[in-house]
Amino acid sequence: MSLDKLLEGQLQFMQQHYEVTAISSDKEGLEKVGKKEGVATHWVPMTRQITPVQDLKALWQLYNYLKKEKPAIVHTHTPKAGIVGMMAAWMAKVPHRLHTVAGLPLMEATGKKRSLLNIVEKLTYSFATKVYPNSQGLYDFIIAEKLAKPEKLKIIGQGSSNGIDTQYFDRALFPSTRNTLRHELNIPPDSFVFVFVGRLVGDKGINELVAAFEIQTSELKIQNSKLLLVGTLETELDPLKAETLQAIADNPNIIAIGYQNDVRPYFAISDALVFPSYREGFPNVVMQAGAMELPSIVTDINGCNEIIVPDVNGILIPPKNAESLAEAMQVLRNDPDLYQRLKSNARILITSRFERQQVWDALLEEYQSLLKEK
Repeated sequence: MSLDKLLEGQLQFMQQHYEVTAISSDKEGLEKVGKKEGVATHWVPMTRQITPVQDLKALWQLYNYLKKEKPAIVHTHTPKAGIVGMMAAWMAKVPHRLHTVAGLPLMEATGKKRSLLNIVEKLTYSFATKVYPNSQGLYDFIIAEKLAKPEKLKIIGQGSSNGIDTQYFDRALFPSTRNTLRHELNIPPDSFVFVFVGRLVGDKGINELVAAFEIQTSELKIQNSKLLLVGTLETELDPLKAETLQAIADNPNIIAIGYQNDVRPYFAISDALVFPSYREGFPNVVMQAGAMELPSIVTDINGCNEIIVPDVNGILIPPKNAESLAEAMQVLRNDPDLYQRLKSNARILITSRFERQQVWDALLEEYQSLLKEK
């Protein structure tokens, strides 16, 4: 999923300059990505949870592969691939061991779990030769927590792991979608649609989002608003509260449509993005929505607050605060002048800072610079 969605197109671009092999744990999905991106693939079974026995098996398999292939660069993404990949690359004496940090689960962890995740993150960075936080907020956090030395850290470009293809995420490509898709979903033409795109889990602020929307429809009696939830439920790692699931099932103004391979039509029928996440690296969804001319309500956390400028292209709210979220949703819906101003600025603030090709070129320049040093 990360290779397919979060790094879409990047492997194909780098294949023009290097021999690229994509490594992941989903064998079937990996084969599809390999064909789509035009790169070789290698399957290593890994889990997302902490599973010592399986993790050691993955480490051994990857070490043997890297020792045989002798790559010049190993570049890892996501926490589990980071620790397994960086340790295996260090064992195999790969000269350039690069890890991108696109979010830190430890930010929301406490107690023994926080201590364990701290150790894992420090180990990952110690085995890496370079660490790339994909936002200034993550950079500052890593320094403050003393997870890595400043000289090992670098932000590529202006942030983001992959940037945004603003020719692909363009509302102009969907001139009639607003009417047809709204009709299919039984959304009236005059409804104000708030959209969330992402995993439907606690850390994404879905409990607060549903509660805030319930405040609008019950306490504030706002009936012509809709909440469109685009994404899958995850019942294992971070399940939603029972009352949240019940509200999603019972409230006719909340429309949950599950995972969608192409999210652009759902941005096209919406009026604003709501993204009340607890922690992020540099969220693609916020950039995608902006490129599709949507103003955004996001939490004031790293990444989000580097994309959204208050009262310019969106609204910042404190995390884990349903009341503040409900108020922001009400303001955006009821103030047409504010809404139009934010909407008119949304796309230009993405195209001018986070165009995908700019990120790819900056990363290629980094690769070339590192290889030249050796």
